[in-house]
Amino acid sequence: MPKPYQRVLLKLSGQVLAGVKQSGIDPEITGSIADEIAEVHASGVQIGIVIGGGNIMRGASAKGVSRVAGDTMGMLATVINSIALAESLGARGVAAQVLTAVHIDRAGKLFTPSGAVSLLESGSVVIIAGGTGNPFFTTDTAAALRCAEIHAEVLLKATKVDGVYDSDPEKNPKAIRFASITHAEALSKKLKVMDATAFSFCREHDIPIIIFNLRKRGNLRKCIEGNNIGSIVKTGG
Repeated sequence: MPKPYQRVLLKLSGQVLAGVKQSGIDPEITGSIADEIAEVHASGVQIGIVIGGGNIMRGASAKGVSRVAGDTMGMLATVINSIALAESLGARGVAAQVLTAVHIDRAGKLFTPSGAVSLLESGSVVIIAGGTGNPFFTTDTAAALRCAEIHAEVLLKATKVDGVYDSDPEKNPKAIRFASITHAEALSKKLKVMDATAFSFCREHDIPIIIFNLRKRGNLRKCIEGNNIGSIVKTGG
């Protein structure tokens, strides 16, 4: 029987909150995700969350502004998404605290690793917004960094596919899925499920990554229980 994880870092894309609308925040989708989180939280698992902002603003693709300004806009978008998820969790009786990597006093408290760990240990879900607080870094890298800082046992990367493939399974029906792969192999194969900086950081700090399909209800719980869901990226394969 696999040992369940006790503290995890869940990485959500901003796009997943938009649902079929492709932009903005779909309350039904956000509520469904909150239901999944509430279920595992009720079992005593400590959960940190990092959310992207692509459903509102992708910083690197913002037109008419510099890369630094665009990334700053993207970081603010992650704060909006984090507040929305915190509200959905609160509506389900789950204590949730938004922490931000940038000073936005009315949106959340400033993130510190010790503050986040204290909140986790007191029973709150901690949603860490604002990326790394710096331009030129993705929220994947932010998730890897926060995972190390809060001493989470695993980084759970929620996607719309059921693992890591050698090519896009939505475009190539013959794409091959890896049940297990090393960080080094993921980097050498230039797999796109996470950016290279995030993979490199996780390899350096020996952080396992599980990539799984969030759209299938119950998968988050199954991942945390240690079941073979999706693909795992780890040192040693």
